Amino acid sequence: MTLEGRVENGAIVLEPPTKLPEGARVRVEVISTSTEPTLFDRIGHLAGKAKHLPPDAAEQHDHYLYGTPKKL
Repeated sequence: MTLEGRVENGAIVLEPPTKLPEGARVRVEVISTSTEPTLFDRIGHLAGKAKHLPPDAAEQHDHYLYGTPKKL
């Protein structure tokens, strides 16, 4: 069973509130401590927006950016 919640005044509060049996062993994993948006949050809207690229641009990006020989 996986439950989620948040820390309020130093205590873990489950959402939705859930009764667990007394003495139940639990494992706590911190999902995120940052309130800053991730890089994807900030620039994810740009994904897939590039136009007029060669069809093999993803596979051969070093060739197009730096002039290295194309990979086979």
